[in-house]
Amino acid sequence: MDYSPRIVDAFAFTYELHRTQRRKGSRVPYITHLIGVAAIAGRHGADEDQFIAALLHDAVEDQGGRDTLERIRAAFGEVVARHVEGCSDSDSEPKPPWRERKEQFIEHAKTADPKLKLVIAADKLHNARSIVSDLAERGNAVWDLFKGGRDGTLWYYGEMVRALAVDWPHPILRELARVVDDMHRIAHEMESNRS
Repeated sequence: MDYSPRIVDAFAFTYELHRTQRRKGSRVPYITHLIGVAAIAGRHGADEDQFIAALLHDAVEDQGGRDTLERIRAAFGEVVARHVEGCSDSDSEPKPPWRERKEQFIEHAKTADPKLKLVIAADKLHNARSIVSDLAERGNAVWDLFKGGRDGTLWYYGEMVRALAVDWPHPILRELARVVDDMHRIAHEMESNRS
């Protein structure tokens, strides 16, 4: 499947929105996450709208809420806007409490359109890989970066695997489940070593 030059506009839009943002607790440019998610989605068969939505999946949450969503709709169309909106667990400030947002997003993921599930799964896979890598480098201090802490983060990723699997037997889920299992195993090993 070929992508059109429209993705060049999506890269430029992504850069405009996220150019000063960094990954949690690091100096790594946030855009590396967005490109990573798009690459994972593309590797798993994303069409052009899904690929663009993967690049922009955090725009509403992190860079302007509903106004940004309307800009995305005007620039990239209704399908991309719907996918981006479907990846967002909040478009308001202040955001609702963390646990409430995550529980609602888990329920949403269970019944999401399969095309949206691919974008969500690519995001969760990239994040889970990053957590596993950061645990190896920085140990338990990684959990301090997350509002849910260790237990909440482990709960959320486990539940997301189960939610995405509802009526969607996509191959990306095997990879996501394996990485989330690694995250749980490493976390439990670290906890045992502290005892």
